[in-house]
Amino acid sequence: MDSAPLQDLDAAGFLRLWQHFDADDNGYIEGKELDNFFHHLLKTLGSESTITEERVRKVKEQFMSAYDVTADGRLQIQELANMILPEDENFLLLFRRETPLDNSVEFMRIWRQYDADCSGFISAGELRNFLQDLFRQHQKTISKAKLQEYTDTMMNLFDKNKDGRLDLNDLARILDLQENFLFQFKLDACSAEERKRDFEKIFAHYDVSKTGALEGPEVDGFVKDMMELVKPSISGPDLDKFRQILLRHCDVNKDGKIQKSELALCLGIKPSP
Repeated sequence: MDSAPLQDLDAAGFLRLWQHFDADDNGYIEGKELDNFFHHLLKTLGSESTITEERVRKVKEQFMSAYDVTADGRLQIQELANMILPEDENFLLLFRRETPLDNSVEFMRIWRQYDADCSGFISAGELRNFLQDLFRQHQKTISKAKLQEYTDTMMNLFDKNKDGRLDLNDLARILDLQENFLFQFKLDACSAEERKRDFEKIFAHYDVSKTGALEGPEVDGFVKDMMELVKPSISGPDLDKFRQILLRHCDVNKDGKIQKSELALCLGIKPSP
């Protein structure tokens, strides 16, 4: 791989660097990939004549202690970007939050907003609109050419099946959506009292608006997490199909919402008064 000064890296150069060292395309630079990266880093910084395994190890320890935020011994794409991209080129900083995105309701709100044609996918044009809005929210100006470059880079990085569009799972990776909230519960393997207590926690989590009913992205978030308990990754069209099934079975009064009592009835749980 050609060496280029890290301070000269742009989004496209970062993409090439990532794809080179994430050799198995699993979304992380780890193990031997990590050693190869730090060897390349030392070489790029002009230290080729003094590169030793010990030097690589020390540099790796130094950088990983500073940038491996998740402390899992491997680099995620955002962590690598923070390490080597100049701030004015680090478009991934747009996705950095003070707190992790840990609620699928907010995720689905974003999904519905930018899946403007309701196709169940985010097209390149819709992604460009998303990025443009992010720049505006951060009060940053960006040229049309640079916006297109970032859009193309994002599509190349996250469109895993290379069909020119992003699905639910692609956007979840971009936004660093945290682990499914429902993974902590085992509704089938506990007493009636425990199921009731867990139901109260679950409903409160998805009832973000605190209205006593799930609606809009609250229903979407609940459906997404429920379906992922049995199917690791679902598509946008899958989600829409399961959403209609849930509403058909649970929305007794046909108001387009799922009342707390309606969901409890569907799940065979008697809610608290």
